[in-house]
Amino acid sequence: MGNNPVVCWELASHDQERSAEFFRKVFGWEVVFDEQLGFYRANPPAGSNPAQGYIFTLRRAKLPFVAVYIAVDDIHAKARQVEECGGHIVLGPEEPVPGSLVCLFNEPSGVCFAMVQEKRSG
Repeated sequence: MGNNPVVCWELASHDQERSAEFFRKVFGWEVVFDEQLGFYRANPPAGSNPAQGYIFTLRRAKLPFVAVYIAVDDIHAKARQVEECGGHIVLGPEEPVPGSLVCLFNEPSGVCFAMVQEKRSG
């Protein structure tokens, strides 16, 4: 993986339906409700950055936010590096869904980002 691409984003909104419709109308994105997930999935336009997005209504957080997920090869090593370089680990690394490790962190100014690592089998 080496270059640590942005692979996913999330928008936590006060009104997921309104936010989904906004991105459909303004940008022409395909935004569909995913029955299994219980929120919207924004599929990237063909030929664009492949990062898929998700739009959902806030449950636990008080303020709307956007989370950007960066793919890494070794999430534990990157978490240590975040702290060594002045960042702060907010949550994790942990496995919220089988097969994926996630770590939320603040960069030095306090903005929240996330790292994700697909677990290797074996």
